[in-house]
Amino acid sequence: MMEAATKQYPAPLGAPLAKMIAVASGKGGVGKTWFSITFGQALADRGNRVLLFDGDLGLANLDVQLGLTPERDLGGVLAGRYGLGDAAVALSDNLSVAAGRSGSGSLAGLSGDRLDLVRGELGRAERHYDRIILDLGAGIEQTVRLMTAMANSCLVLTSDEPTAITDAYAFLKLGYLARPTNDFRVVVNMAKSHAQGERTYATLRKACETFLGKTPRLGGVIRRDEKVRDAIRHQTPLLTRHPNSRAAADVERIARDLLAT
Repeated sequence: MMEAATKQYPAPLGAPLAKMIAVASGKGGVGKTWFSITFGQALADRGNRVLLFDGDLGLANLDVQLGLTPERDLGGVLAGRYGLGDAAVALSDNLSVAAGRSGSGSLAGLSGDRLDLVRGELGRAERHYDRIILDLGAGIEQTVRLMTAMANSCLVLTSDEPTAITDAYAFLKLGYLARPTNDFRVVVNMAKSHAQGERTYATLRKACETFLGKTPRLGGVIRRDEKVRDAIRHQTPLLTRHPNSRAAADVERIARDLLAT
C-alpha cells in the first residue's frame, strides 16, 4: 500500500456517464452487493428512478440476494439477443434490476467490443433512469477498472480489516490513474461505531494523500448490524425487512448526502 503509483492505466471508454454510480471494493467479503441493493432502494425511496446493474460479470449475485429468477439476464444482452431495457426486472415503481449470469466465467474478461456494447446500453438506460448503480466485482482486474471508469462517481467499500484497507487503497490508486477528476468516496462497512469507521477512513485517506496526492471523500460509515445478516438470509432488502435498523439509517444517510452534492 505504501508504494507510489507509476504504472499507467488503460484508457477508459469515452466520457463517464453522469448518472452512473459504481460500487466497488478491493476485496470480497465487505458487503458490496448488499450495499448496492440497500443504497439503490434508499435512492428509489427518495423518488429517484434507479437501475441496479450487476457488473460482477461471471459471479453475479444481485438476483440471489433478492430472490429473483429472471428469464433474461445480461448474458443475453451481451450476446445481442435483446437490450438492457428488456432484461431489467422491476422490483418496485422506482427500482429495477438487471441481473448478471452467475457462473459464466466468460463474462468476467470482456473484450473491448463487448465493453463498448455495455457502455452503449448503459448510456441509453440513462434516458429512463435518474441513477444507475453499477455493482462491480471485487478486485482490480482490467474489466472491473474499465467499468469503473464508465461511472461519474464511485463508492469504494472497505472494513477495518488491514487487508480490506490495503485492497481499497490499491483500487483507489488505479481508479485515480484512470480518472483523476472522478468523485471517489470511501464507505466503511461493518464498523463498531461511527467513530471507529471514521478512524478507518482516516487511515485510508492518509495513504492516498501521502502517495497519490488525492483525498477521497468519506461517503459514510455503516455500523455492524445483525439485521443485515437476517435480511440477506431471507433474500429481502434491508429497508423492506428492517427499515428502522441501524444499518438502514446509515445507508439512508449516505444516499441523502450523495443526492445533496
